[in-house]
Amino acid sequence: MIDTEKDNSRAVERALLVGIQEPGAELSEAEEHLEELGELTNTLGIPTIDKIMVKLRRNSPKYLVGDGKASEILDIVKEKNADCLVFDCELSPSQQKNLTELTKVCVIDRQEVIIDIFASRASTKEAVLQIDLARFQYMLPRLTRAWTHLSRQRGGALGNKGEGEQQIEIDRRILKQKISQLQKELADVKEQRKTQRKKRERSGIPHAAIVGYTNAGKSSLLNALTGSGVFVEDKLFATLDPTTRKLLLPDSRELLLTDTVGFIRKLPHNLVEAFKSTLEEAVLADFLLIVVDLSSPFAEDYLQTTFSVLRELGAEDKESVVLFNKVDLGRDPVRVASLKPLVKEHVLISVKTGEGLDKLLEILSRKVAVDSEIMRLRIPPERHDIAALLHHKAKVLDKTYDDDGFIIMTVNIKSSVKSMFAAFAKD
Repeated sequence: MIDTEKDNSRAVERALLVGIQEPGAELSEAEEHLEELGELTNTLGIPTIDKIMVKLRRNSPKYLVGDGKASEILDIVKEKNADCLVFDCELSPSQQKNLTELTKVCVIDRQEVIIDIFASRASTKEAVLQIDLARFQYMLPRLTRAWTHLSRQRGGALGNKGEGEQQIEIDRRILKQKISQLQKELADVKEQRKTQRKKRERSGIPHAAIVGYTNAGKSSLLNALTGSGVFVEDKLFATLDPTTRKLLLPDSRELLLTDTVGFIRKLPHNLVEAFKSTLEEAVLADFLLIVVDLSSPFAEDYLQTTFSVLRELGAEDKESVVLFNKVDLGRDPVRVASLKPLVKEHVLISVKTGEGLDKLLEILSRKVAVDSEIMRLRIPPERHDIAALLHHKAKVLDKTYDDDGFIIMTVNIKSSVKSMFAAFAKD
């Protein structure tokens, strides 16, 4: 979606980032957000020439900032020879259009940057559908931006619609049709996910979702615990598609682990909505592993953002263990002390060195043991249906026959389904 109005074929080469200090917000908080915007634009491959901070007294409908401040930004754009302005906030369609006309350069906001990063990362059909939905919903009220050059060149006569205005109406209808179609396709995907989850539930294996701020080390943790080869990159939003792997715990019990898309401050609401079928993995898991980058000075803010997104998903009360990762890069005792009161249970770990992973495995074993137990059953020879059901509902550890032809099974079974087989329990 990002281009320059002067030449759509030319990529952005000199971006000026604009931080916004909202009324009542601390300058340090606004600076943190602006720093993160720099990471986002770097992930997208946009070269940054400078960053400026604007203290917002009120939200101006025309430019977001006041006319005087808008003129100052224009002077900086000219001085720095910038070809793109990136605002660290959400601009309204009219503000984006007015700023573009004022500065004569591409103007984008944080929301568009995040959507474009997601688009560059999408690899599966589901992720592409979700991103397309978010992109089209973002584009719909902004169609005039794409046609401002036409309206300047050749407008219609008084009372008639110019070519650009006519095309906007056509494009708007097309986008609405595409949005409707994508929503239907995503509804089908949601049903497919339900089927996949039912299969997992029938397996009787407990399920944990790995969640947390983007680039906290979630995929690396999944790889370290399960030996899987999930893609890992030191960039924001390296993972968009949930990946599930089976973990064999030290006590021979099994646990399904799912890596999920990372959270971020100011995550656009339409992205949360679009990715709801993916993020629901966190809601439907038996418990959560919340990964936090302890080496970051913004660790508490990252943790609070994670809690906020979980609340939006309705998963705030889900049982969880918080994993303070990257202790190999430092463990500020003051930071650890400030974070501990925010969580019920935590572990200090380093996915890179392996420190703390043994303790984590012990905790996981304990949680799985609480949720499941070993059960021995004696099943009549004519009830092979029960034996077959156990293969779906539990992990079969041993299966033999006694002298009377009864099936003797030892299984690891979830507590929630144990009562289904109580009649066949062997003393």
